[in-house]
Amino acid sequence: MEEIVEKIISVIKTIYDPEIPVNIYELGLIYDVSIIEKDVRISMTLTSPNCPVAESLPNEVKEKVLTLDEVDTCLVLITFDPPWTTENMSDECKLELGML
Repeated sequence: MEEIVEKIISVIKTIYDPEIPVNIYELGLIYDVSIIEKDVRISMTLTSPNCPVAESLPNEVKEKVLTLDEVDTCLVLITFDPPWTTENMSDECKLELGML
């Protein structure tokens, strides 16, 4: 199962926030990836509730994850609890953005 989750994360890392030149995983927008058999559930947030890609970004996540042979279904849930802050960002992301 861990191998599949790693593949899913690798695919998610190819998706970039259009306003910040960092992938959404390192940006800390992905809260959880769970898989039962070939069914994936992803809990994610957006940088703000008024994010301009609020409708398209979750669909992009779903579409890219569904390209994996190990995945039959993908449900992407948006949550704002807890709200996203810069603390969610990985150290790699903070370094890339000059925040470290």
